[in-house]
Amino acid sequence: MNMQNPTPPAADQATASDSAHEELHGEIAERFDTNAMAQESTLLNPRFYTTDFDELDRIDVTPVRKDWDALLAQMASDPNKGHFKKNADWDQIDWDGMDPELRREFIDFLVSSCTSEFSGCVLYKEMKRRGSNPDICTLFNYMARDEARHAGFINDALREAGVAVNLGFLTKAKKYTYFRPKFIYYATYLSEKIGYARYITIYRHLEANPDKRFHPIFKWFKEWCNDEFSHGEAFALLMRTDPKLTESFANKLWIRFFLVAVYSTMYVRDHARPAFHQALGVDIDWYDQEVFRKTSTIARQVFPVEVDIDHPRWMPNLKRMERAFRKMDTATRKGGFAGWLGRMTAGAQAGYAFAALYTIPVKKNRLPESVRLEPAY
Repeated sequence: MNMQNPTPPAADQATASDSAHEELHGEIAERFDTNAMAQESTLLNPRFYTTDFDELDRIDVTPVRKDWDALLAQMASDPNKGHFKKNADWDQIDWDGMDPELRREFIDFLVSSCTSEFSGCVLYKEMKRRGSNPDICTLFNYMARDEARHAGFINDALREAGVAVNLGFLTKAKKYTYFRPKFIYYATYLSEKIGYARYITIYRHLEANPDKRFHPIFKWFKEWCNDEFSHGEAFALLMRTDPKLTESFANKLWIRFFLVAVYSTMYVRDHARPAFHQALGVDIDWYDQEVFRKTSTIARQVFPVEVDIDHPRWMPNLKRMERAFRKMDTATRKGGFAGWLGRMTAGAQAGYAFAALYTIPVKKNRLPESVRLEPAY
């Protein structure tokens, strides 16, 4: 018997293991103030929105009644009711053994995703609370239900690392951005459809490369992304209730703006997580272009214009945008007058890159008679 290194009883081993996990979670929590991360209001972080709820309440869905009723019947059936629950497929994660840079970027990814999902929940629930239009209130009630599940499920994953976001506190602490209803349609439609494209692209990649699945949450992405798809369908139908939303010259310019803004934001945000994408085994440029391509194809159901992501100016100016934001981040950390000057210079470079992306000639689409689509990827 080695008296210098005795083997502790099983109960003591469990206690030591629990203490080690608590200590680890405490260390992670000290390094990651996820509540502060979720509250940040920057160009790249998910925002909380408010809008003209009275205008939303006046929407008449008569022009799309058949497709509307079919979509709401699908949502009422609640196909993912039991999906967002941990089961035997949920592997235990060794947060202590995870590469520190991957852990940092993955937690950032989860916090950003949780905040984005909860943002939708807050907006949709507020419409349900304020409205009286049964068509609109029913829709937003279903979507708030789905987004709450998504946010809660992601937060459970964060809770395992001891860094869950206080969602109740977030509703009071997070700044709200006012968007006119049509801007809510454009931005949220793209957010939901790009969410579908992102999740299904990752899911299919990991389906073919299971050794790259470093966290069990990715196993839930297939059904999850179908929720995103159906929410996008709802906003497509809302836009088709008023032809001016997609046919007027001014609104075509706004659609073009949101396409470039959402795509370039995704590109910059993804390139801020190189370790995360390396762990997944995906090249970021390939992944983003694949997501843009899927989203652009889907968006032909309702948008009359499409960004030309194969244009010679597209990728170089996305890279300029990403470099400008990196410089902006460095200047912000530097502080002082030099930091301010650096932020202004980088901001001007980002603005130039955005203008170059925005002025790429767009592709024109003929809108189909029926707006409804089904997930096809």
